[in-house]
Amino acid sequence: ANGGSLVMARNALELPLLAARDQVRLINTVPSAIAALQRAGQIPDSVRIVNLAGEPLKQALVEALYNEAAIEHVYDLYGPSEDTTYSTWTRREAGGRANIGRPLHNTAGYLLDAQLQALPQGIAGELYLAGAGITRGYLLRPGLTAERFVPNPFGAAGERMYRTGDLTRQRADGVLEYVGRIDHQVKIRGFRIELGEIEARLLAQPGVREAAVLALDGQLVAYLAAEQEQPEVLKAALREVLPE
Repeated sequence: ANGGSLVMARNALELPLLAARDQVRLINTVPSAIAALQRAGQIPDSVRIVNLAGEPLKQALVEALYNEAAIEHVYDLYGPSEDTTYSTWTRREAGGRANIGRPLHNTAGYLLDAQLQALPQGIAGELYLAGAGITRGYLLRPGLTAERFVPNPFGAAGERMYRTGDLTRQRADGVLEYVGRIDHQVKIRGFRIELGEIEARLLAQPGVREAAVLALDGQLVAYLAAEQEQPEVLKAALREVLPE
């Protein structure tokens, strides 16, 4: 639509193997993938713009990308699939503070408390999204749809907004900062993961007394109190019921 060409790859890590690698000017991927390419020195010199979404974007990675001689812009794109993937955007600056910017055109963001009252600047609250990108709901899940898609008291009659479950605050300049999840859901390589589900599966294994799962630097790490060390046995048991 804008006169460019689209280069298709099965995943971003295959970029160094593509015949058209030296024609790529913009990469759109997740932070963990671009970090792997950056560490390996495999970002082509032709790349000028990097769009990143799906995971929190750490400032250290932003700095590393700007240290690549050719990269001119690093954009942080935030948003859930329930709002058609992207909801807010910002150009991240070298030496700046982590933030998720401002809503896209035709998107509205509200920071609200449990009573759906607007929160003042600097106070963290749940981010609700509204506007043209809001989806209809979850297929064959009317209860969950009603829980997550609620009437918008700030919009027109019949308009809804989506509860993101993300704890966010607004700076004095109007920019949004992501604080964390209000539940125990995390994102790894763009996939949503409920840590409690993994803990429950571990506790169901013989000999496991306690379990705690954390997301650390893009990986899932489980800490266990068990009768014996058996990590490979536990991994094999988890693979039968959970995604790889």
